[in-house]
Amino acid sequence: MEAKRWFLALLFTFVMVGMFASLVYNISNEEHTHMMMREEKSKLVSISTTFLWLKNLVTSFAFGEWQFNKVTVSEHPQRVGLSPNISSCHKSFAKPGFLVYCCPPKPESDEPVIDFEFPDPSAPLRIRKRVHLRDSDYIAKYTRALSIMKSLPYDDPRSFARQADMHCIYCTGAYNQKYTNEILSIHRSWLFFPWHRMLIYFHERILASLIDDDTFSLSFWNWDAPEGMVTPDMYFKEPFIDTERSDNHVRRPKVADINYNFVETNLKPEEQISKNLAFMYHQMVSGAKKVELFMGCTYKPGPNNSCDGPGTVELAPHNALHSWVGKESNRYLENMGVFYAAARDPIFYAHHSNIDRLWGVWKELRNNEPEIVDPDWLDSYFYFHNEKSQLVRIKIRDVLNITKLGYGYEKIDHPWLNARPKPSMDPTIARHALNTRHNGYLTSQSSDFTPRGRTLDSTFTVKVHRPKNQRKTENEEEILVVYGIDIKEDVYVKFDVYVNAIDATTIGPESTEFAGTYVSLPKGITLVLNEGDAKKKSKSTIKSGDGSQSEL
Repeated sequence: MEAKRWFLALLFTFVMVGMFASLVYNISNEEHTHMMMREEKSKLVSISTTFLWLKNLVTSFAFGEWQFNKVTVSEHPQRVGLSPNISSCHKSFAKPGFLVYCCPPKPESDEPVIDFEFPDPSAPLRIRKRVHLRDSDYIAKYTRALSIMKSLPYDDPRSFARQADMHCIYCTGAYNQKYTNEILSIHRSWLFFPWHRMLIYFHERILASLIDDDTFSLSFWNWDAPEGMVTPDMYFKEPFIDTERSDNHVRRPKVADINYNFVETNLKPEEQISKNLAFMYHQMVSGAKKVELFMGCTYKPGPNNSCDGPGTVELAPHNALHSWVGKESNRYLENMGVFYAAARDPIFYAHHSNIDRLWGVWKELRNNEPEIVDPDWLDSYFYFHNEKSQLVRIKIRDVLNITKLGYGYEKIDHPWLNARPKPSMDPTIARHALNTRHNGYLTSQSSDFTPRGRTLDSTFTVKVHRPKNQRKTENEEEILVVYGIDIKEDVYVKFDVYVNAIDATTIGPESTEFAGTYVSLPKGITLVLNEGDAKKKSKSTIKSGDGSQSEL
């Protein structure tokens, strides 16, 4: 009887496989003109699910136990952090007529993968220093390394072009998330800081290996200190020149506007420096007291779990300086001013080295308390090629201690810590003026915002009612949240938010009324999704802390 059951099971298997093959052939034959290439993971899941069902059915025949209600729909692992499906790279196009394709020459899913290992802890730390103070020996060494990197062919993952396209892939949503058809993007959330740390870490290791000098380190553009607020001299020489930079801004002795909003301030250098320092105080201290305010919103894996809420420093100076460096005559401010092209400019790596350094400074201001302990963040992982061209899987938890990564930053002063903003006028006078204005109903109410919202085409004031339950301890932070920011086109957008300002047009971040800024860089591409990929329009959120408002 047992032998008969196995014979029937095998016979049924051949019949079902034949039917399945015929079905696949008919579908592909009749609908091939309408089918798009599905991403590899989806094919594997659907095929493996089909054969899992068939396996259970065969087992049922063999053992006389029907198992229709026990068939597993998918074989996803237990909940893990965000990660890319590296077989799902999308073709991407700019606005009509301009093809942008960031994907590697062959799918990374075809390559063997190794897990990240920390460098030898006994090796001396590589110290990243201020680029404007680097000597001629260092510049010569960096020149040789970058020249070699730029000479490598595109199919070499260590090449400069491939390094730039890594940023394009992950920052424009060219990969799907693993186990879902949702796209993955590492900007405007809590992925921003750790992913960019990974990128420049491997970039630095590749440069070092090309000149056989394990002590080589990147440099940081110290635009948060007065002496570093001009474009460093090194970037006016080959191979550090990029022709796609702003002719108006990237010149000496022009002081960078780290809160740039496409309006030229025409301030004297000392006035611009003062404004920059006050802005840094807000972005690093008074406006960044809570983890989410600095790190960005919580971005979880799976459908409907994405978010669009950047942290303070990502919004500006990060986004603002990208736009300040980008070339105005280019539609999307290429190179630095748009995600897909930003890493083509060598100054990108000095800019992001300073961003990486400021993450560490912010942690020091919080006594190095762990910023996030959520496993969904800690276990999120990404793929990069190392100096041996090996594909490495690296988790966020791997990059939280830069000493273990083998590098550090030179210790310098932070002059913005002494630039705490002050009220633009006497608080008593301001309070009286505001009460008079509000009692006269000269401002909009928060209830005036209909489901259609309002177009921000001019400055307007809104009265927002504070919650009845006031904060109970000094550690509690009152947060102002602007929901549902909807950008209709892929364009640069920036606006500032003020609280209790008498005239917001005459003040800036040097005043305590400044509550925060919102900056959105264009991606410069339109996603071309694989069949079945999720496509949705997301809206942004800006959150502002009340740290700068305590004196009013």
